[in-house]
Amino acid sequence: DFRAFPGVLAHLEMLEARARREAVQQEEKEKWEEKLAFLKARAQELRLLRDELRDKVEQQEKVQLGKEGILSDPSPRAVLEWKIRSLQNLLQVFHLTGISGKLSNRSACFSIHTAYEGFSLDSFHLELLLRPGLRIQRHSIPAFIPLEQISRKLLHSDLRSFLDLLSRHLNAFVGRRHQLELLQEHFSDWIQGTPQRNSLCNLLSFQYHIPGKSRSFPFQARLLYGDPCRSLPTEVTVSCSPDAPAPLAEAASAHSELLRNTALHRAFHSLKSME
Repeated sequence: DFRAFPGVLAHLEMLEARARREAVQQEEKEKWEEKLAFLKARAQELRLLRDELRDKVEQQEKVQLGKEGILSDPSPRAVLEWKIRSLQNLLQVFHLTGISGKLSNRSACFSIHTAYEGFSLDSFHLELLLRPGLRIQRHSIPAFIPLEQISRKLLHSDLRSFLDLLSRHLNAFVGRRHQLELLQEHFSDWIQGTPQRNSLCNLLSFQYHIPGKSRSFPFQARLLYGDPCRSLPTEVTVSCSPDAPAPLAEAASAHSELLRNTALHRAFHSLKSME
């Protein structure tokens, strides 16, 4: 009769509750992994389709240039009309990859829509004047994105690559920022103090501890995102104080490897599962 052993009954109930929680967490994890795999496959399909459309547009432009004799007679009006047609084709190509726009006789207005893990985030806007020469009129690109450098390199020679590279910079930035926001939202009881970050979110440092264990020896994490077009760090250092117990030093090394290869909030979900 379990009533004679209230402690045993309570322990069994605790184990049963833990088993239910773990089953729910496992189911949610499997659903998320399935969704993430689908989104990655869809993104790859769209990238391949974009590249295919780019090749077709380039071929059409070459044919059109030959037909209209623009190369042999580059009058300003003919060149401008050709630029407008090229931009119209460009808008069709980029519509599939989060870039939309409107075209007029004098300017082209682009909107770059960013997303992370399938969730839409910020949109940034860019207006280009078409004449007398292609140049940036106004924009909402953050100051810490190297727009001027990207513009000097690609704007006048390859508008497609210019927009593509700018989009990659912006998506990587909002991805890094969103990871930090999710970390602070879901693991506020792990983080000690306020994480330190720069405007570009490519340098991040913070202290954290594992709930239920000693807070006297917190882990110190420093993440450097050396590639501005990626949302995963290139260098990660996790350490603890020299007088911390040996198992914590070993754990710090494992945490470094996890944070280097996994999105920030996902890495902490993994740590939580292990605990």
